Amino acid sequence: CMSTCRALGGHLEATLRTAAVLELYHNAFLIHDDFEDGSLMRRGENTLHRKYGAPIAINVGDAMLALSLAPLLDNMELLGLGKALRILRVVADMARESAEGQALELFWIRERRWDLSDEDYFHLVHKKTCWYTFLAPILLGGLIAGIPDERMAALEAFAVELGVAFQIVDDVLNLEVDEGAYGKEHLGDLWEGKHTLILMHAMRTASPEDAAAAQAVLQKARE
Repeated sequence: CMSTCRALGGHLEATLRTAAVLELYHNAFLIHDDFEDGSLMRRGENTLHRKYGAPIAINVGDAMLALSLAPLLDNMELLGLGKALRILRVVADMARESAEGQALELFWIRERRWDLSDEDYFHLVHKKTCWYTFLAPILLGGLIAGIPDERMAALEAFAVELGVAFQIVDDVLNLEVDEGAYGKEHLGDLWEGKHTLILMHAMRTASPEDAAAAQAVLQKARE
């Protein structure tokens, strides 16, 4: 958000409240997602629910979402009513899209859905990863910088491509990189039955016998 705004001629100070809101949302989503997914590690340490218990972790996530409201209102004084309302709209879209993406993946896991295409993966990642990691921050940086609407479309396209690339790299790192360097549990995506591009492709192209064997493994509880 900050980098986009500055690159397009805006002032760093104008982004601070909005960037803080994005960071609060991002971490709130991660805390809740880690609990929903049963993840064990985040940023090289135990996940919050594992370290302090589910009630505290959930409440911390809720508190971060609550704390995000005031800075968005403060934008009215800093940036004017019109721009502040446009920022609020982008944040609202980001929150909805991210929650829908998480709901979609949880549905696929619960229903044991593996008859999925690369387009399905793109749809999931567009919602679950792109919006809160790249789309909203980049769009808001451009909005705060005051670029015209016709240039926002180019920013949006760039942000989507970046978000999908980021998620594919993350999928690969989870399989290949040491926990210490990666910061999350090695092979955690497999333990959690995550629909990564690699696993979706493997399930789609496997023989019926291999696919059935993999399904049996993926359906097992972590314990």
